[in-house]
Amino acid sequence: MRILITGGLGLIGGRLGQHLHQAGYQVILGSRNTSNPPDWLPQAEVAETDWKVDCSLEQICNGVDVVIHAAGMNAQDCVADPVAALEFNGLATARLLEAAIRAGVKRFIYLSTAHVYASPLVGTITEDACPRNLHPYATSHLAGENVVLRACQREQIEGIVLRLSNAYGAPMHKGVNCWMLLANDLCRQAVQGGKMVLRSSGLQQRDFIAITLVCNVIERLSSRDIDALLLGVFNVGSGVSQSVLELAQLVQRRCKLVLGFEPDLLRPETGAGERIEQLVYLPDRLAKMGVSLDLDNNKEIDGLLVFCNASFNEARRESV
Repeated sequence: MRILITGGLGLIGGRLGQHLHQAGYQVILGSRNTSNPPDWLPQAEVAETDWKVDCSLEQICNGVDVVIHAAGMNAQDCVADPVAALEFNGLATARLLEAAIRAGVKRFIYLSTAHVYASPLVGTITEDACPRNLHPYATSHLAGENVVLRACQREQIEGIVLRLSNAYGAPMHKGVNCWMLLANDLCRQAVQGGKMVLRSSGLQQRDFIAITLVCNVIERLSSRDIDALLLGVFNVGSGVSQSVLELAQLVQRRCKLVLGFEPDLLRPETGAGERIEQLVYLPDRLAKMGVSLDLDNNKEIDGLLVFCNASFNEARRESV
């Protein structure tokens, strides 16, 4: 099976490419900047992508069984330029989808975000919840979702939308733009400065999901036959929420075990009227399909700490 991953040199795209290659699939990494295979996956093909040229998009889709569309603008860039966010997360997704249909691709998997539902994410959220977030990151991803779901409804292609919660893990190389993600940021802070600083009291809850688990889910949805009634939107999360503070404390404990020191944790005091909003992000449709969501999350944190130590703190790396 030949699988094209757009954003193939990014955080999830890179990890997914390595995962699928190790599982025996032919991997094509889409990139707008290069056609050279990366050092960390020299066996992969790389398809240089011109998002504004339809024939270029169709060319990279030729002979492909599954397209995994992992390219997209992050939340910060979407705020800075909402028009560009809609052009890429929405319009470019539509162009790629149409190219995939013309090329005869069987399945199109779109990596969207849990944040289409609301901001902040609170309460119990299933796939039946109505998306209400008007942030440009959410609305532009929702535009991309809609073109995929419409094509699936018309039976032009098997369309799957994955609404990812807060994914974390080590990238394939340190130049990946992933260090604004909370777990990644905390691990980097711990290694570089010996301390972690939270900008809030840390009581807010989030659903954190290890990238290893994301890769496992995507592999299952790429490779198995799926009844037409089961196509559509899937929540992809751990199903178990924890507070930002609890995640930081986990990084503290794992850092002591893995790197031999415990970083300090600094945070503002809890406000007198501050209350905890519960979050339950339920991946119900994956569970009904029998897709396992069990994983030892400590391994992902450990790998991230080791990566940060090797990449961002030469002196500490040599002493460990």
